[in-house]
Amino acid sequence: MVMRYYRRHGRHDLPWRKRINPYRVLVSEIMLQQTQVPRVIEKYRAFLRAFPTFRALAGASTADVLKVWQGLGYNRRALMLQRCAQVIVREQSGALPADYDALRRLPGIGPYTAGAVLAFAFDAPRPVIETNIRRVYLHHFFPGRTNVGDDEILPLVTWDVARVVSAREWYGALMDYGTHLAGMVENPNRRSRRYVRQSSFTGSMRQIRGEVIRFLIERKNVTAAALTRRIRDPRLADALGALEREGFIARTGGRLMLAGE
Repeated sequence: MVMRYYRRHGRHDLPWRKRINPYRVLVSEIMLQQTQVPRVIEKYRAFLRAFPTFRALAGASTADVLKVWQGLGYNRRALMLQRCAQVIVREQSGALPADYDALRRLPGIGPYTAGAVLAFAFDAPRPVIETNIRRVYLHHFFPGRTNVGDDEILPLVTWDVARVVSAREWYGALMDYGTHLAGMVENPNRRSRRYVRQSSFTGSMRQIRGEVIRFLIERKNVTAAALTRRIRDPRLADALGALEREGFIARTGGRLMLAGE
């Protein structure tokens, strides 16, 4: 059923499903974290035009990376992706390792991303669970159940992926079918033990941090007073301190700018 749906209705035109290589897979996986596909498509293309390889990304300024990333949100992903590229160039001769433990040691790569890279970049039958995959298994194998843990889903995913011809195609099919289910049934993911309603962006610290980055992209460098006039929020000082510690911004001569500007 899943493969039949994929053959007829699969999103075969998604840019990260063409000209596949480990770098392109990693970029797409990081971008797709907590961001919907339509928002990612053009940003993915623009990012690859600007930084087509690990070496190009590793050698770019943080400011340039954040400028291209602008609009995707969760800017920390861009910083981690660049740091990951720098480690790969410095320690792996510019080649992404095809080993789960080695991938997990790279900056910003968690269990899901490591498994997804193995599956999509190297076609390895590594079990992975993400939102759409989880939705499929909850809907078909756990009807009426609540508080279902991924530990219950994982054996089913493992059994299935070990028996398909291509892990890459199978997971693409599962994700597309899961997206289809999202518009057909009440969200099964609400019955997952991992389900957490996403907090509002408006008024959040994420919004303040994003406004700081946008302002610095527009103005290049500014004083703290200018930022305070632009962003009237008592948490601004905390946001600036965190952005500086994390390597997003730098202070020079009393002025603030994007790191590497």
